[in-house]
Amino acid sequence: MIEFRDVSFSYPDCTDGGLRHINLTIPDGQCVLLCGRSGCGKTTLTRLINGLIPQFFAGEFSGKVLLDGENLADLPMYRIAEKVGSVFQNPRTQFFNVDTDSEIAFGMESEAVPQAQMEPRVADTAKALRIENLLGRNIFALSGGEKQKIAFASVYAMNPEVYLLDEPSSNLDMAAIGELRAHLRLIQSQGKTVIVAEHRLYYLMDAADRIIYLEHGRIAGDWTPEQFRQITSDERQKLGLRAIDLQKERPARLASSAAAPVLELQNVTLSYRKQPVLQNLSLQAAPGDVIAVVGHNGAGKTTFSRALCGLHKETSGLYLWNGKPQKTNERMKRSYMVMQDVNYQLFAESVAAECTFGIKHPDTALAERTLEELGLAPFRERHPNTLSGGQKQRLAAATAMVCGKELLVFDEPTSGLDCDSMVRLSSLIRHLSDMGKVIFIVTHDYEFVCRTCTRVLHLDGGGIRDDFSAT
Repeated sequence: MIEFRDVSFSYPDCTDGGLRHINLTIPDGQCVLLCGRSGCGKTTLTRLINGLIPQFFAGEFSGKVLLDGENLADLPMYRIAEKVGSVFQNPRTQFFNVDTDSEIAFGMESEAVPQAQMEPRVADTAKALRIENLLGRNIFALSGGEKQKIAFASVYAMNPEVYLLDEPSSNLDMAAIGELRAHLRLIQSQGKTVIVAEHRLYYLMDAADRIIYLEHGRIAGDWTPEQFRQITSDERQKLGLRAIDLQKERPARLASSAAAPVLELQNVTLSYRKQPVLQNLSLQAAPGDVIAVVGHNGAGKTTFSRALCGLHKETSGLYLWNGKPQKTNERMKRSYMVMQDVNYQLFAESVAAECTFGIKHPDTALAERTLEELGLAPFRERHPNTLSGGQKQRLAAATAMVCGKELLVFDEPTSGLDCDSMVRLSSLIRHLSDMGKVIFIVTHDYEFVCRTCTRVLHLDGGGIRDDFSAT
């Protein structure tokens, strides 16, 4: 059993992300969904359970968090790790090895499990989670979704009593999210306690036993799934929560661009270490097009987006802009990419400075308006690395707005975004479309596609499987 007794916590020099007077009991074997707007305290609550607070994250802490009657603040980290396993929002932050087998075995090695037991357990883990195809792989060659699967497998192999998952669906395709739901049911059947902090709610509606809603660091709702379904769609959106049934989501009637095509790809082939990833790609895009790039994890979506921006070297074929062939450096000058892991592209000392970083003669008034539109103005003096994952995503999107480039690529831009932030980002992208930008969005987020995109490009089988209007 996990107990919070009048727990409060605040980070140094931060006004959000903390907790206030939390009283909560989670019985053994219960599956709990933590939801709420970005910065409401979901991740902080999980950090109190796995001991990262106060042992790693400093701050002002009061109250008690008990696990099976023991005060977690008094337990050494190795004792907590024996009972609690964590899958972080960004799996890269919890990897210690370069190959998948060693990563799955790493936690067992830390617990001094004998070698003779580790090897069969790695194999059993891969079989139970249906990831045999990921064994023997280089972690750096995996897609974001595949990395997420390895992170979950590394925890599953340790067989903890409590699973903590922070935005586990953020990099997963629809099929992989279905597999994640099956994994959650599997560990529930084993009597494990499961706590999931998540913005995408739909896949957890038949898995969660309880939904806890946090607002400004306090518990503002504690519902059963049946009670939660009674909340209307409008009321749910006012709470900053996303859809609970994707079958009810329908594409918006967005007008496709009537302009002549400006970007053209002719027989483009992309390879990785001399092995073809995508072959014979041919397409056209016009100013104002908002094109969703979809496909399963590992289909080549990120490779495709990097190639559009001149960031992928192993490529052949023609890239034309207004009928003129474009070399790699020309594509780089013309484009801007918001990466899947935005931590790679945050460089400045403040949010305000990041918004115009590296831009010659930036429009500071536009930068301020964009920060306001994306709800980042209150954090303008904060260091980007102190923001939540969703806030970092919005900051990178703000820079895309200010940079003035003609071709914009967003790689999984809704990872970690609540409903409010998703709507703001959708509005920003529609504004960029009205300005005549050519926009590609790599995404698994059907809800976001319905709100934002005019066209869907489906990559599968090493090429373009479908290219159709989103409406």
